[in-house]
Amino acid sequence: MEKKLKIAEIAARTGLSASTVSRVLAGKANTSARAREQVLACARDLGVMDGMAAGRMLLNSLIVFAPPRAFDERSDIFYYRVIQSISKALSPHEVRLRYCPLDENDSDPALFLSRMNEPETQAAILLGIDSPHIHDLAADLAKPCVLINCRDERMRLPAVAPDHRMIGAFAARYLFEMGHREVMNVMCLRRYTMEQRLAGIKESWRAHNLTFQHERDLLNISSFSAKGAEEKVGAWLDARGNRPLPTAFLVGGDFMAAGTINALRQRGLRVPQDVSVMSIDGFNLAAIEDVPLTAVHVPRDELGVEAVQMLQQRLIRPDAPMGSLLLHGRLAVRESVRRVRPGKGHTAVEREGLYDNQTSMPSARLP
Repeated sequence: MEKKLKIAEIAARTGLSASTVSRVLAGKANTSARAREQVLACARDLGVMDGMAAGRMLLNSLIVFAPPRAFDERSDIFYYRVIQSISKALSPHEVRLRYCPLDENDSDPALFLSRMNEPETQAAILLGIDSPHIHDLAADLAKPCVLINCRDERMRLPAVAPDHRMIGAFAARYLFEMGHREVMNVMCLRRYTMEQRLAGIKESWRAHNLTFQHERDLLNISSFSAKGAEEKVGAWLDARGNRPLPTAFLVGGDFMAAGTINALRQRGLRVPQDVSVMSIDGFNLAAIEDVPLTAVHVPRDELGVEAVQMLQQRLIRPDAPMGSLLLHGRLAVRESVRRVRPGKGHTAVEREGLYDNQTSMPSARLP
């Protein structure tokens, strides 16, 4: 009864039919932009939006801006799967999803504005776009916009991203808790997000009274490819000669972990019997050949779902404070990391229950 009264009241205040009001509040596509604006504004004034179900989408068209490589699974599988998760989150709703390639740093502002100013563009998601100018334009356009895996330095746009710093710290701490002290970090530092992971790794080193030295403890790879990691790690191993090796490699991605394991094996080293290898990724290669990969899973599919929900909240509460949602990782314990006990070397990894032994870290919303 209360719902019917609200629809009737909104219809009376806006001069629209009750059926039009009902279609707008149900997120239907067969309503005009003007009618939609009138109904939503009146609904906010009457407090209707506060009680609406979060799952009901209040938009009919959404555009996703992302680097060109994000639309090719072979070029960037992580971003490609994030885009798929956005599409999946919208699939139960009458929302038209469109896409626009945009360079992550040297973005084309004219292209961005032309797509954002199209009448059918009601909201946008920016995936991995680092251009501050694009962020300013998005904020000034006053259309709902959410960032994924990037940040607005002026704090005018909401964002959702993995908590890269904590994920890095968590991964390094796991290795230390497994008894490793000599750890080589293999990273690709092409974006600030990877720098954040490295910062977290360094925090764990300090927490365990260890001194991190870039020239000793870090191999910086130019890409996330297996080939690049295999070449860089192989050259590093060859240059060491007979000097002692680290007991573990912490690698910033599954494909780089595959390259690292290949380089080790080519030199007669077994994983994990001789050297442990851990990845920060864990989605693309659950096992490298016959080695199940211990990894910290970086949130991926959850990013699209949370971004869609965040857009919905912006529509319901456009004046709510801006903030960032940082998603934690999840540890998957498999067989590529062995425990090191002082004076006893490596101990065997128990196979029983390894694939179900997972530790979850809940998401945390930051103000």
